[in-house]
Amino acid sequence: MKRSVLGFKKAFTLIEVMIAVMIVSIVIAALFKLRGDTNHLFSRIQQEQKKSTYATLILWNDKYGFNKEDINMYRLVDNFELDNDTRRELKNIKAKVRYSKIKSIDLDTLVIEIGKTELLFDNIDIHFNRVITR
Repeated sequence: MKRSVLGFKKAFTLIEVMIAVMIVSIVIAALFKLRGDTNHLFSRIQQEQKKSTYATLILWNDKYGFNKEDINMYRLVDNFELDNDTRRELKNIKAKVRYSKIKSIDLDTLVIEIGKTELLFDNIDIHFNRVITR
């Protein structure tokens, strides 16, 4: 480094170095917090997506969703080609299905029933309205 007029070397003072280290530490801590929050949010979104998929399986299957019962998700995919890990995962997932009739409209040749189906899983509940004709 160049020498100043008085003969001293120009350099950072101890306070300046400490402030720089503190700023870098705060930025790194904020990045770690942001990454942790993002991982938590991503995991929550994955759980919500799985539950939505399970609800779709029940909606797709005409046998389920119009009564009150406990079902095992594995029963819904008996005819599907799935890998063993997925089948094992589905065996452990249980849902309670509750159906309640909201309104029935009787036409001459057709009866339209509007009802509410509730799917109750361990940590999430899904509610949707359904219309069936008889």
